[in-house]
Amino acid sequence: MLKTNNIIIQSLHNLKIEKLTLMQENVLKIFSAKKDIILLSPTGSGKTLAYLLPLLNSLHSEKHKVQAMILVPSRELALQIDTVFRMMKTAWTSACCYGGHSISEEKRILAQNCPTIIIGTPGRITDHLKRKNINSTNIHTLIIDEFDKSLELGFQNEMSEIVNNLPRIKKKVLSSATEIENIPDFLKLEQTIKLDYLPKIQNNVDSRLTIMKVHANSKDKIEVLYQLLCASGHGSYIVFCNHRDAVDRIYKLLVEKKISVERFHGGMEQIARERSLYKFRNGSSYVLIATDLAARGLDIAEIKHVIHYHLPINEETFIHRNGRAARWNTTGTSYLILNESENVPTYIQGDIETFKLPIRFSRFPQPLWDTLYIGKGKKEKISRIDIVGFLYKKGNLNKDDIGMINIKEHYSFVAVSRSKVNILLKLVQGEKIKGMKTIIEKAK
Repeated sequence: MLKTNNIIIQSLHNLKIEKLTLMQENVLKIFSAKKDIILLSPTGSGKTLAYLLPLLNSLHSEKHKVQAMILVPSRELALQIDTVFRMMKTAWTSACCYGGHSISEEKRILAQNCPTIIIGTPGRITDHLKRKNINSTNIHTLIIDEFDKSLELGFQNEMSEIVNNLPRIKKKVLSSATEIENIPDFLKLEQTIKLDYLPKIQNNVDSRLTIMKVHANSKDKIEVLYQLLCASGHGSYIVFCNHRDAVDRIYKLLVEKKISVERFHGGMEQIARERSLYKFRNGSSYVLIATDLAARGLDIAEIKHVIHYHLPINEETFIHRNGRAARWNTTGTSYLILNESENVPTYIQGDIETFKLPIRFSRFPQPLWDTLYIGKGKKEKISRIDIVGFLYKKGNLNKDDIGMINIKEHYSFVAVSRSKVNILLKLVQGEKIKGMKTIIEKAK
């Protein structure tokens, strides 16, 4: 199929992907069958592309009708999927709907752009259906990504209402990073094809991931965390906490210790969460302090270390946290920080090696990159070429000084060499980009 499907071939070319994984190939093969699909595969294994590619084959040429809906549990995952679809550069359009975003702006986009695919969170999609902002008459495919997470977060009623408002669904696809034991009746699944690509895990840890314990002599583990970060080697870290206030507290204390760190939890404003993730992804920060919101549904590659500052609340959470590291063919380490009153959870079998903190250790390394905020984006017709040309000409940078560029609706983030960022800001002060005055500063 792949060899003869020009739409899919062109989409892969636009994404700069040369070869599909076995899982993606198999979903592509069976998608056209008149059966619903249950896809089980780890976070980060490419499930988004696995269902987007074959979905293209089911979309009709009428571009002014909503034909597919993708439900997700978080705004970050919705934006991630929407970004991938746009990068495929097909003839069809998409719209992204999620809480914390202007519902009137979404209504305008739904009315004017007539998207072919709607991607959104259950609560916001339910609102649009009630307001009749979405014409569901021609929607033939429903995909629920991270389905188990949606149930875990309490979206069952909203999903049930959505399904009841989609009268002509011919295909349902459920994807999950864990085994789905009970499928709710409201989904009305009949004949299904189940594809299971979940790894066979020994002791709840992938064989590429080394698990270790670190002992803390006091209930407050912050000093041990700092020493562990300094002693455990280079690479990126996600430090998991069970509560938002703990994330904020640890973030503040590590900043005081001169560590370039970001934070991520559900109590933060959307733009702040986006900024934190972008700075972590582009290498401006090596450490992300987060709640379990970051354990699933986020595209964060090359995580070397997972640190459980707080013990996970259950076995499933432990598995998902660890799943952030040692992805694809890489290796990684998972650390459990235990105070005197804590023990290794019973679901972790076997002897766990103790990581002994050295008496002396080096300071935690500073990142090679810093992040600029530019107060113009897609709506102002700013492109990557505009930004690169501006930084070359006005900021005296060369190609090795510019890293990842992320252009949003009304602002942009750019990774630049940390060693040159202060001089750069002086050089571009008062300068215009594409004839427009704008804010250019370090992303805060």
